Amino acid sequence: MYVIIGLGNPGKEYENTRHNMGFKAIDALAADAGIEVKKSRFHSLLGQGRIAGEKVLLVKPQTYMNRSGIAARECAMYFDVPRENVIVIYDDIDIPLSAIRIRKSGGAGTHNGMKSVVQELGVTDFPRIRIGVGAAADDEDLVNRVIGKVPKDEQLLLDKAAEAAAAAVKDIISVGIDNAMNRHNYTPSKKTDEN
Repeated sequence: MYVIIGLGNPGKEYENTRHNMGFKAIDALAADAGIEVKKSRFHSLLGQGRIAGEKVLLVKPQTYMNRSGIAARECAMYFDVPRENVIVIYDDIDIPLSAIRIRKSGGAGTHNGMKSVVQELGVTDFPRIRIGVGAAADDEDLVNRVIGKVPKDEQLLLDKAAEAAAAAVKDIISVGIDNAMNRHNYTPSKKTDEN
């Protein structure tokens, strides 16, 4: 069984923010697999089903970002899954907009949700999928960057990135994390001006 946790903040005001990319990826997975994510348990909204022939639990913590680890720990402990089967999806300002990065392990970086997950799980060797939301501009407040309004053109890119993250989860389950990393760890090409 796999426990797939998308990080985000509950509530309408956070729904389409950069900080809710984990929730968006869970929504994309759920829609593709026909799984309803609405059962309330373990401080989360949950949905159970199958992806690539394997049992999965889709998790959207309802604790707010800084306490996401509570939900992660409760789900992982209750279902007693090995840590390589706990996949966490979240936004990352250090990755270019709409890029996807899969890693087998690692620290939490500056992401408060991941800090909570690492602290509560007590380990760093679990898979994670980071969705690039791009860095803040020099004159842009970081908090506003992650929970502020997203321009329409950028929202379209983020929607596609959530679908790419969902596809990455399916590949981790079906062909293994190494193959999934080879398929999905890329950076979108930048348009260059040719004079």
